Order: sequence, then C-alpha cells, then structure tokens
Amino acid sequence: MVFSLPIGYILDLLLGDPAWLPHPVVGFGKMIGCGERWLNRGKYRMWKGALLALFLIAFAYLITYFLLSKLSIICSTLSLCTFRSKNCQLSIINCQLSTIAEAILIFFCLAGTTLIREVKAVFLALDRSLEEGRRQVARIVGRDTSELSAQEVRTAALETLAENLSDGVIAPLFWLVILGVPGMVAYKMVNTLDSMIGYRTERYKDFGCWAARIDDVANYIPARLTALLMIIVNFQLSTFNFVWKNGRNHASPNSGYPEAALAAILDCRFGGPHYYFGELFDKPYIGTNDRELTTDDMYRAVRINRCTEVIMVVLVTALFWFVMKE
Repeated sequence: MVFSLPIGYILDLLLGDPAWLPHPVVGFGKMIGCGERWLNRGKYRMWKGALLALFLIAFAYLITYFLLSKLSIICSTLSLCTFRSKNCQLSIINCQLSTIAEAILIFFCLAGTTLIREVKAVFLALDRSLEEGRRQVARIVGRDTSELSAQEVRTAALETLAENLSDGVIAPLFWLVILGVPGMVAYKMVNTLDSMIGYRTERYKDFGCWAARIDDVANYIPARLTALLMIIVNFQLSTFNFVWKNGRNHASPNSGYPEAALAAILDCRFGGPHYYFGELFDKPYIGTNDRELTTDDMYRAVRINRCTEVIMVVLVTALFWFVMKE
C-alpha cells in the first residue's frame, strides 16, 4: 500500500475519470438501477431496499477481496520461480501484480480531479451565459437547476465541491485504512447507492432509507475529518467553532461539516431551500454572509481541496509505512 496509494492518487491527478476508460462505479450504478426497477414496487419496499443495499455492499467487498487474494497467491508462486541463463541466475524476488491492481482500484475509488474539472467548467460556463451555467451544474448536483440564479449556480457548485472532497477522497482513504482496498471499493458502492436511491422523495423514501442510513454511518467520521483538515490547511483554527455550530445546519448529518468549513474559509453562505425531483426541501443556511461568489472563490476552494487531499494521502501513506516497518 505504501507504493500503490501514491500511484493511484497520481493517476487520479493526471487522468480523473476519462470517458474512454470503463469505470467500476458505472457498473455499480447499473446493478443498483436494475435492482431498483425490479424490487422497488409492491409491499415491503424498505426491506427489499435493505436487502439490495447489503447484498451489493457485500458483493463489492468480497469480489475485490477475492481478486486481490488470487493475485497475492500468484505473486507468492512466481516469487519461487527461478530462471537460469549461461552465466547468471535471475530470480523473481517480488511480483508487482498486487501493487498494480491495488493502485488501479485506488485510482478508480478516488474522485477528486473529475469533480474539480466539473466545478471549474460550471464557473466558466456561467461566464458565458446563465443558461449554460445551469446546464453544466446539473451534471454534478441532484437539485433542479432550471430556475437557479447565477449566485445559486455558483453556490451549488461549491457546496458539491466541498461535499465531494469528503465523499470522493477523504472517506475512501479512511476506509482504505480501516478495511483495506476491499473496504475502499465497498465504500464506493455505499456512496453510489446513496447517490442513486438515498433520497427522501415519494419514490425512494422507503426503498432507499437503508442505503441513506448506511451512507450516514460510513461518512460520519470522514466528514468531520475532512472539515478538520480543511481548517488546518487554511491555517484558521479560529473557524473551528463556526464549523462545529453550522455543520449541523444540514439535512444530512455529515455533508454540512465540509460545507461549513468551506463557507468559513470563503466567508460566504451555503444552504437554503432547493427543489429535488419537483419537491421543495427547505434546508437551513450555513453561514450568514450572503455575498456574491466569484471565480476567484472557486480557485481558492480548489486549492483548499487539493492541499487537503495531499495531506490525507501523505498521512495514510505514512501510516502504512509505519505499520509495514513494525
């Protein structure tokens, strides 16, 4: 893991989620969609949703564990092989298949670069026209965007950037520490389930409630850790009380904390009422300064995200190095 994590993170920095590369999360989404269409009807929708969520999470963990275990066995076998030539003996001392596989899976589980590109695209599109900005932000948020003002488009993009720092980078790395690469992949399934069916709408309020609660548990510590790292990166420990107070001003028990940290750093206001799937959700506000957000704010938020990511990657890599040395 000492080598696979930096490699996976560098791949995310360089590539993001290229459209030409098949992505496991797309497969996760297809499995969830198929299960939802099949099970989300008739009676016992809550229990059918729970069964689907638990099955898919276990499947993601076990298939990854099985794959890496098989590669480990192959590596152990190859390390015993010996090749002879005329004057020298070449031995395969260490097989890198496991490291490469882990690095690729870590790369797939990290989603920092893609979201940053999308948020930048929102602000650039908004500079051209409000309608183009609305269409662009609709790619990364679940709320209805057709009636958003320019300020609301910018706010939605930055809220998503802060939330994704936790969901897309810090939380996967947290679960990498706790349960290894299989746990990281299982977390991505948890997060995908929540993003697809974890809504309190008429269609999903019963079927997706287990997915939403599991996601709440999985992100409880990472969300608060994300906010703490953001505060440290910005050298503003005085904003800790602001984050602690306003982090609870959110429908989610977790998303409010990284959003509150970014609101404190930018001295702005997030939250407020929004429409999701035609239904109005009256979210509380995070912060009080309803100032106009700018493109400079976006670039500052991106810098905070990147620095927070780097600190987390360094800490996790150092932890694995220490454990390996022991």
